[in-house]
Amino acid sequence: MPEWAFLTNHALVLSYLAKQPRITAREISIDCSITERTIRKIITDLEEAGYIRKRKVGRGMRYRINPDLSLRNDTYNEITIGDFLQALGWKRRRRRLKSDQSSGDVSKGSGFEPRPLSHIPLVVST
Repeated sequence: MPEWAFLTNHALVLSYLAKQPRITAREISIDCSITERTIRKIITDLEEAGYIRKRKVGRGMRYRINPDLSLRNDTYNEITIGDFLQALGWKRRRRRLKSDQSSGDVSKGSGFEPRPLSHIPLVVST
């Protein structure tokens, strides 16, 4: 392990959560060579500061990044977390418009295109 690194442990954990929202603390700890307990503490820090939200899904967690918060550094406070994570390879998800969600029309803005039913074979019993 090198004596120093460009990214803090918090930045590393945040980048893992951004790229793999269903990753476990154990998986991060193995990849980063940081204890699982430390990873869980970092996740708690990030959640309390509003940088992430977590939601229980089955037996695991799903993490969502708040890309609009600024970096916690006086020199770089004009840079958002989303911009920082994009520099590390994160792809920002497009947000669905509220009108698309409330209209009930799943074809608007979701990338879903309904297929015609002509491809389904018709079975007639005699």
